[in-house]
Amino acid sequence: MDWDHLRIFLAVARAGQMLAAARQLGLDHATVGRRLGVLEASLGSKLIERRTTGSELTPAGERLLAHAERVETEMLQAQAALGNVDLALAGTVRIGAPDGFGTYFLAPRLGRLAEEHPGLTIQLAPLPRSFSLPKREVDIAVTLQRPSEGRLVARKLTDYTLGVYASRGYLERTGAIDGTGDLAGRLLITYVPDLVYSPALDYFEAFREIEARRLECASVVGQMEAVRAGAGVGILHDYAARTHGELVQVLPELSFRRSYWLVTHADIHDLRRISEVEDFIAGAVREARASFTPDVEPERLTSRAR
Repeated sequence: MDWDHLRIFLAVARAGQMLAAARQLGLDHATVGRRLGVLEASLGSKLIERRTTGSELTPAGERLLAHAERVETEMLQAQAALGNVDLALAGTVRIGAPDGFGTYFLAPRLGRLAEEHPGLTIQLAPLPRSFSLPKREVDIAVTLQRPSEGRLVARKLTDYTLGVYASRGYLERTGAIDGTGDLAGRLLITYVPDLVYSPALDYFEAFREIEARRLECASVVGQMEAVRAGAGVGILHDYAARTHGELVQVLPELSFRRSYWLVTHADIHDLRRISEVEDFIAGAVREARASFTPDVEPERLTSRAR
């Protein structure tokens, strides 16, 4: 069985579309289709059903997927063992991160890494509600909790804090906020409850009893921009909010402490391009440690968050 054909099958199986897989592989659509056809002919089984909505694995394709992933793992382990294969630090590394950390911390810093390693393509993707490191949907993940299952390698990046913020313009227009009672009747900028993918994100529990209106934004970026625009009051990451001079922390006695973890799959952890990117992220966090845990009264209210 030709590994190159198997590699294309894996890409299509994971992308769910031949066109998307072709883009990821740097091939044209016709080449991907032709090589899949060769693989199917060699196995005497149809592996993928082409539909207008995308590509779906057949039962035979589902069975082959498990074997193909084991072959891929062996290839990656061989690549790591051969040391010299990865010396150029070339290829693609996809980082999955919560949108707050990815947007406000990683994105401004990853250009430096790209400059240092011109052959390396770095992809930064928002972490979805579910993702798979074993299926290589991302190579490196920044998570809110340490994973408890799977062959994963995890290290704690940092604790960080969140606080309650409003814009100066909003406070001038609506009045000061000296206690939680002053939030009554105001607009709270919050997440969308049914899109919260982890209990770690439910830090608005502290305000559950307050009679207030809500503007719900699914992303941290949306919440930040709404508060900056003077729409209302929100709980924001301290390391991001304190870079915006128009934001004022209110109710400073309310502090929420959380953690970020850096996670990779054990099969690719030792690849040099993976370890270099991991070390870069960890080093950048160390340099900015003071911005993640500023001097606030710790853990007055706690629940895990992004």
